[in-house]
Parts: sequence; structure tokens; C-alpha cells
Amino acid sequence: MREWMRIGIIGLVTLVLGACAAPPSAGSGAGDSGSVKPAAFKRIAAVIRSSPPSIVAQRTNRGGGSFRGLDGVEQLTNAGLSYVKAGGVRAAQLAEAVPNVENGLWQVLSDGRMQTTWKLRSDATWQDGVPLTADDLIFTAQVEQDRALEINWAEYELIEAINAPDARTITVTWKRPYIDADSLFSYNSPGLPMPKHLLDQAFNDDKANFLSLPYWSSDFIGIGAYQVREWVADSHMVMRVYDKYVFGRPKIDEIEVRFIPDNNTLLANMLAGADLTLAKTVSLDIALGVRDQWKDGHMEVLPQNWTPINPQFVNADPPIVTNYEFRKALLLALDRQELADFVFSGQGMIAHSYVGPDTPLYNLVEPSLVKYPYDPRQAAQVLQGLGFTKRDDGFLYDGSGRKLQVELRFPLQNDIHQKVAPPIAVAWQALGVAVDQVPVPVQLTQDREYRAQFPGFQIVERRNSLLFSEIYRFHSSQAPMPANRFTAPGFESRYMNAELDAALDRYATTVPMTERMQALAAVVHHQTEHLTQLPIFHGADPTLISNRLLNVTARGDAYTQAWNIQDWDVRD
Repeated sequence: MREWMRIGIIGLVTLVLGACAAPPSAGSGAGDSGSVKPAAFKRIAAVIRSSPPSIVAQRTNRGGGSFRGLDGVEQLTNAGLSYVKAGGVRAAQLAEAVPNVENGLWQVLSDGRMQTTWKLRSDATWQDGVPLTADDLIFTAQVEQDRALEINWAEYELIEAINAPDARTITVTWKRPYIDADSLFSYNSPGLPMPKHLLDQAFNDDKANFLSLPYWSSDFIGIGAYQVREWVADSHMVMRVYDKYVFGRPKIDEIEVRFIPDNNTLLANMLAGADLTLAKTVSLDIALGVRDQWKDGHMEVLPQNWTPINPQFVNADPPIVTNYEFRKALLLALDRQELADFVFSGQGMIAHSYVGPDTPLYNLVEPSLVKYPYDPRQAAQVLQGLGFTKRDDGFLYDGSGRKLQVELRFPLQNDIHQKVAPPIAVAWQALGVAVDQVPVPVQLTQDREYRAQFPGFQIVERRNSLLFSEIYRFHSSQAPMPANRFTAPGFESRYMNAELDAALDRYATTVPMTERMQALAAVVHHQTEHLTQLPIFHGADPTLISNRLLNVTARGDAYTQAWNIQDWDVRD
């Protein structure tokens, strides 16, 4: 008899004898009513309205369009030294404390420079079990500052030095005061940690292909609550809970994130049993349609973002686009409250500037705003004063006989753009301005050169965060231009003005909040006085949440729904 057969027979006999043995005594076996049952495996499905090529894609494409929902994936799989809670309070995550003046970790030096210090938690480990160290953060800063990668975080220009006094301490010396210094090495800011032990060699050996490594998708090792287990391009990803997450093991074992760029397919998924729209995924009107049909879920809404019309300031066609009076006439011709009600079903509000009325200390900013009421009669008078005459065909012509015609672009990726573009065009054409509506297909959303070189106007939806990384995109140095191969992360209108730059610099370096908001007032005064953007409305960002999910909130300005992932749970 062969040895493997002998072993198999012995195993079978043992199994049979075990099955015939006496039942377990009371209180010790599976049949006992007082025994502990295995915990049920908890799994949920989330959807995002994009098909990202990697986790890092948005951080390396800040000058282009967005991968909707990718920021939620990033916050689930990675973590920073700090994070923002619902309500806007910054709290420690991988660090023991957030630097501030009171705890001595944020110091303003006598020569005008600053120092911020973080002490890393001793229990912070990468998802392969290797401890997080200060060297990981120094390596991360080295990667993000490498010009060959074109990541372009403006904050690094304010940093003089980053040092590691020991393996668990990182100290940053700033060239000047900087209002968001406590957000470094965190989500939505420069320096979200990268593991040096996994990436150092690849970075030094082949920078050209560094951001294309499988590490950034299927092989991702982060330091967050969930670890990537599967990444199927243009389909979905699966992530499994990381037991040693710094805030404790989350209650949900597995999360599937489905990549669904198409609205109808996404909504069908929600109605068929998906649990959550992650990060910013659907517009309010779409969400309302689902809510009315979805008996197994509900919708939560927070004020979010703003929608302006960007005029082109570089090589504009027609050149009149750069004329303030012309832009003023176009804005006066729009009933923006009606547009907000139309797009947001009564939950949006007219915008007078980038800064929303729910901003803390908004009362210090509002008096500086230049506001433009709906007044189509005045709009017509302004255009007549510019030398345009309306002919029998209803359109305006200049003194040389050229019809006044502008292009209005709007990306198809965003439902708001598609909905608001036609009524804007109708209002302008009623004024006598011919409008060529040009939809931007999803394939061109990430084409920075194309997006930056629109000739006339472009509808956009943007975060209206007051974080330096966002508001500094108005600065001239951030304009996407041929000299920087259109990779700079500034806004595509490419408005460049020294006075505005100076106001932005004052805002970025003014730490006391009251004085900072006064500096912000100078920014919005310049923007509204010159109409560098035509403000339309502030929006409302919905999150669709299954009724079986517990402790999930809507997305905020500086956080996704994943801000409290350790508290998520499902009903039994």
C-alpha cells in the first residue's frame, strides 16, 4: 500500500471515530445555548461616478478634472497625521496631537518664520505591519516635490526644511506664517504618507514610471482602515478591514467600491441593493429621483461647492470676453435664483462670490462683496454702451458688422453643467448674444491643455474651501500655461493680477482668524469688482445611504463620508 493511501485511511478512521465520540459536556460545545457565536461577516457596497486608474490619480491631476469618489477611496485606504471631523474640527490621527500655539507644537519665530512639530503614534503601522516613521514623511515630501512627477503642491514653496529629530518626530520649518500648517501630511493636503520601505527603490530607479506602478492600484499598501484586496480596471475594487488601524478595528469587514461613470447604471445599482454613494458622486436632482423610489435608503444633504462661469483671460475669442462691462452685462442677464431653484430643487442658493454664506465670520467678508442683481434691461444698456447694435435677426453686431458670438463649454461629467448650460444660453441669446454650446466629453475631462484653452466661457463646479491649497489656485503662479505644460493646478480662466496675488499672499500668511477673514475680504472684493468669475450659485451635495448603515454622515467640505469609518456599522 502506498504511503499516501495509508495516511488517507488513517485520517478517515480518525474522522469517523471523532464523529462517534460522546457529545460535548454542557457549557463547552457548539450545541450549548450559552456559547459565543462567530461574528457575522459584514460587507457593504459603495458606488462612485468615475473609473479611476489608481488611488493616486487625483493627487497627480489637480489641474485637470476630478475622478468623482476617488477622494473617498483614498480616505478609506490611507490616513494622515490629522483629519477633519464633521463640523470642521481638525483632530489627530496618525499623530499624537495636532500642532497649535497652546500645546507648543506650533511656534511663530521672532524672525517671522514658523515651526510645526508632530509626534507619531507608536501604534501607527502600514498595512504590511511595518511601523510608520518620520523617514516615511520625509520621503513623501521628496516625492511630491520632484518636478518630474508634476504633483504641484504650492505649500512646499513655503517650507524651508523638514527634519526628523528621531524616528517618531517630524519638524517643519516654514519660511513665513502659513494658516494651514497644521494640515500637512494629511488628507486633502500635501504629504499624505507614502511607505519608504516599499517605494524608495522604485522611485530612485525609474521615476518616469513611478506613478504607474501596480502599487497605486491592486498592490496598494496604505495606513488606513481598509486594505486593497482587488482592483479591476473600469469595474470595481474590493477592500478588506485592517485589524491594526490606529482608531481600532472598524466594524465592517469588507467594502466593495463599484466604478460606474454612467448615471443610469449608478442609480440602478443603488436601487438594486448598493449601500452608499461615496464622496461626491451624484447631483441633487438625480439623488432626489432615487430617494423617491428607494424604500431601503435615505438621502442626507450638506451645502457644498459653488458653480461659476469662468471667462477666458488668455487669448480670448472674441476679445470682448476680457472686458469687465461685457461680463457684467452677461451676469445681469441671468436670473440666478431661478437657476439655483431649477438645478437644486429649491435647496441651492444664489452665489455672490467664491465664499459661501455659511463660512464662519462671513459677516467680515460680506460687506466687501460687489453684488449684481438680475436686471436684463440694464444688461442691454451696458451692451449698447459698448457699441453693439441689435439687428432684425435678434442678435447683436459690433461696428464692423461682426455678430457677437461666444462659446460656452460645459463638461458632461457633471450633471449640473448639463442642466444649467441651456438656460444660460437662452438668457444670453435673449440679450442678443449668440451662444455656441460645446459639451466637453468625459474623455477630455482630464486633458489639461484642452481644458485651459477654452476661448470664451466655461461652466465649472468647484470646491469653495478656504484651505490654502484650494484658494491659492487663484494665484498667478498657479495658472496653467504653455511654460508649465498646463500642469499648474490653477483655475482654467487664467486670470493673473498682482493686486489679487498680494491679497492671496496676505490671506495665506495671516494666522489670527479675524485678521485672516479681513484679508479674505480683500480677495473677494477684487474678484467681484472685476468679475474674474461669474458667480452663479452655491450647491447642495447629497449622499445616498442605505437604511441598514449606521453612523454614516454626508460628505463635508474638508472630509468625505469616511471621516469616521471606525464608527460605521450595519444593522443586524
